[in-house]
Amino acid sequence: MVIPPALDMDQMWCPNMPIGLAYLAAVLEKAGYELALIDCPALKINHKMLRTKLASFEPDVVGITSITPIIKSTLLAAQIAKETCPNALVVLGGPHATFMDNQILSENPAVDVIVRGEGEQTTLDLLQKFFSSGNLHEVEGITFRKNGDIIRTPNRPFIQNLDELPYPAYHYFDLNKYQFFGKNVLPILTSRGCPFQCAYCVSSRMVGKGFRARDPNRVVDELEWLRDVQGAGAFSFYDDAFTYDQKRAIKICEEIKKRNIGVPWDCQTRVDQISKEVLVKMKAADCQLVSFGAESGCQKILDAVNKRTTIELNEKAVKMAKDIGLSVAMSVIIGYPGETVKSLEQTFSFIRRTKPDYVYLCLATPYPGTALRSALEDLGWPMSTDWSHYDMQTQVFKNPLLPVDLVETRREFYNSFYSWSYILRQYLKGTFYSKSMVRTALNDRVWRTKVLRQFFVNFRKLRVQLQPYT
Repeated sequence: MVIPPALDMDQMWCPNMPIGLAYLAAVLEKAGYELALIDCPALKINHKMLRTKLASFEPDVVGITSITPIIKSTLLAAQIAKETCPNALVVLGGPHATFMDNQILSENPAVDVIVRGEGEQTTLDLLQKFFSSGNLHEVEGITFRKNGDIIRTPNRPFIQNLDELPYPAYHYFDLNKYQFFGKNVLPILTSRGCPFQCAYCVSSRMVGKGFRARDPNRVVDELEWLRDVQGAGAFSFYDDAFTYDQKRAIKICEEIKKRNIGVPWDCQTRVDQISKEVLVKMKAADCQLVSFGAESGCQKILDAVNKRTTIELNEKAVKMAKDIGLSVAMSVIIGYPGETVKSLEQTFSFIRRTKPDYVYLCLATPYPGTALRSALEDLGWPMSTDWSHYDMQTQVFKNPLLPVDLVETRREFYNSFYSWSYILRQYLKGTFYSKSMVRTALNDRVWRTKVLRQFFVNFRKLRVQLQPYT
């Protein structure tokens, strides 16, 4: 299995453990398959080196992950795999391939099969059929080419009992490559399925609308395993909305406290799926950071993205979490169709008013499979055809109602938000996540100025006074 190389080897790499591939590896290993996993960005492997690696393995099947910004690299990796191992079955999985399956197979002869959506059972079934009967028509959830025709089998039902899945196979990874500021921050997934259909997101189409959850005791068993066996220094809950079932979230927190797990963690959830009770339990169980998708400070935009929340709910959630002592991260979308200079200012005013600890400004990005992309197609607004620009930091379509440079707007906001006082305030909190925020802000390219260099000089002078907080 391959995570394709970065086309620009100097490009900054974010050390996120690919939990989806770790789950897939665990399922295949349990079924008796021999496999290797190559995370090219983590190992600093380019396409030439990947060719050498594949030649040394001589695999029967090469699986390659696909997300939109790196699809060019994915397709180049597929071509290399087919050239190096001409008899191997080349399989693509991931969100981009799921929604662009027909186009990819039509234009790229090196790709043989696409696994759509949730991949564990589909990939296992695919391998079983490939090595036995060879009849891929019987495999649900794939798209493949045969005799020049593209065949799309019916969607596979989602896995209902998530507790049947083995723990992610992290032993295929060098965990030291994924350290975040000196700690192994390892992910855990305790549920799948998103009942909400936000217009910019494909989650409900990838893993279903029905909420499927793991047993709280099994979840904490895995946390113990992550801490004791894998050396986790922090946990990150990857659920779309950790507190969707608040009673279950409380049980998880109580079990964490009961077993004295003692490791900081973060999660993301929705502003309409929390209460004071669940946030207090989270704080008591060593949660340090909660992330909310606030998306906008303008109700018109919230309605346009089908968020089904309100500005008042957003404000209440941020205040409640901060009052309890949790750090709050907030993601916001700018430039969505309908956005105006006025609505943009409402959003910035909302951020200044609520004072979250971290803000990530995302430029509206019409990924394949999203309602946003369909809406832009209906409007006839041209979109960039360069998938590498679909990184949420690049403007990929023009909004005629918003005659501003959103990239420059984003930069100016960051320069204002991540101020000297912000850095000092977060540093003084002294938690793992607050100090991580400081370092992230300092590493951001918007800080690479003479002003920043002067700030470093001033900051060193203060360090003796701040030493107790390090």
